[in-house]
Amino acid sequence: MGSYLIVSQHQRHQSLFSRLQTTLAGQWQFISEPAELTVERLSTIAPDYIFLPHWSHKIPAEITENFACIMFHMTDLPFGRGGSPLQNLIVRGFKETQLSAFRCSQQLDAGPVYSKLPLSLSGSAEEIFSRADNLVSQLIFDIIQRNIEPLAQTGEVTEFKRRTPEQGNLSQLAAMSDIYDYIRMLDAKGYPKAFLNMGPFTLNFSQAKLLLLANGDEQISAQVTFKKNYEGSNNDK
Repeated sequence: MGSYLIVSQHQRHQSLFSRLQTTLAGQWQFISEPAELTVERLSTIAPDYIFLPHWSHKIPAEITENFACIMFHMTDLPFGRGGSPLQNLIVRGFKETQLSAFRCSQQLDAGPVYSKLPLSLSGSAEEIFSRADNLVSQLIFDIIQRNIEPLAQTGEVTEFKRRTPEQGNLSQLAAMSDIYDYIRMLDAKGYPKAFLNMGPFTLNFSQAKLLLLANGDEQISAQVTFKKNYEGSNNDK
């Protein structure tokens, strides 16, 4: 019977963990804190695979070289290595992507790939992450059941830079579709919202809908939260 480990700080992956426990035979464990991810702990668990559905902390070489650590990246690797893949794809006009399962190495997002599945980029970031979690479950199932061997990445390498909260400012956008995309791509728990500064206030936007009016014009409806800015605060966050 196999031994498997899920590593994530996101609460939503508890349900992924529970689903895998009931679907795949084996000993399953969950780690949620970086301090718990140690060689000593892993040596005790002796996992066949360590699955990291959404992990932003650096994993020491002594772990990646001695354990099969599998991460999931929301691009068709080697295209789009690096930070903020969802947001970088949407601002570049992508409507769909591939979710890549790859073995973690010390070079960012460069490890060999186990498998990929198509992923739609429609809806809010929260909806896309939920959709991706379902695919993560399917990829994990396939990797374990089919004993998939990863293959080295091929093709031209393209790298993304992690986006900053300040880049969620809507003031420089002119097209309705761009405003809609900025709001939805940041609309998930833990992400800084798309915003506008208005005098002493910052307006944060979520739950956007892009509407086509009878006259052919576009209109956006969204939830808006006003935040009072105080002297010395960062109005862009």
